[in-house]
Amino acid sequence: MAIVAISRQIAALGDEIAAIAAEKLGYVFIRRDELEKRIVELGFPAEKLGKYDEKKPGFFAALVKDRDEYLHYLQTAVLEVASQNNCVLIGRGAYIILEDVSNVVSFRLVAKDSVRLQRLENEFACTKKQAQQKIDESDKNRSGFHKSFFDVDIADPTHFHFVLNTGLIGADEGGALIADFVKSHISSERDALGAEKIKTLLAAQRLVNTLVFTHKINIEFLHAVIDGNTIILQGVADSSAVVEQAVALSKKEMPGYDVKSRISIVQDFKAHPK
Repeated sequence: MAIVAISRQIAALGDEIAAIAAEKLGYVFIRRDELEKRIVELGFPAEKLGKYDEKKPGFFAALVKDRDEYLHYLQTAVLEVASQNNCVLIGRGAYIILEDVSNVVSFRLVAKDSVRLQRLENEFACTKKQAQQKIDESDKNRSGFHKSFFDVDIADPTHFHFVLNTGLIGADEGGALIADFVKSHISSERDALGAEKIKTLLAAQRLVNTLVFTHKINIEFLHAVIDGNTIILQGVADSSAVVEQAVALSKKEMPGYDVKSRISIVQDFKAHPK
């Protein structure tokens, strides 16, 4: 009765440990391709995934609206999976998206470069130089992805319940450690509170998606927070008329809620180019 969010370095036994933990807990392991598929099903073009998915967007990719659209779809996909409970998620900043949810446990898997080099050399039958290039590229991309989309340092251990060194702990032991901690840490109260929090986060994200994708509201960095019976809209717009439209549509989409705006109005603000 929990959600396990795993962050990992390349060649740190991420998939292996996630699969073992899921099996021991009786949870569903959401693999990379499954989340990719859902992001595309929600509406993000498959041909553009490669620019953003666990990568630092290039200069021009970071300036277009695709970047924000990807983030909206990513958060929706993660929250949808989490709302089903009893699952293991790996990568894509799930531990940040779900950080304030009480029934989420997060782990970071790391290993020394020497260990990761040997694993990659064995897996891909490549040279040490080629393995080092894979490590450098992956570490740079994952670090840039987290900084760009969530403004966090992926190496900061304070975001995780535990950081496991898989150069010292094998896959079986790592999976067992995670499963045992989940069983001891997650109470029925934490599970109930977490489920309600995820429900609220998903409702807020779906409202944002409706405003952005259905009604084409031109508010950059649009974000919604639901606090009790109040919805708070945040972002940046270039006119009060756009803000008023967003508030009115939110009231229509979410009847019974009081809608407040904390959207900044910048008269000369230029939206991202398409």
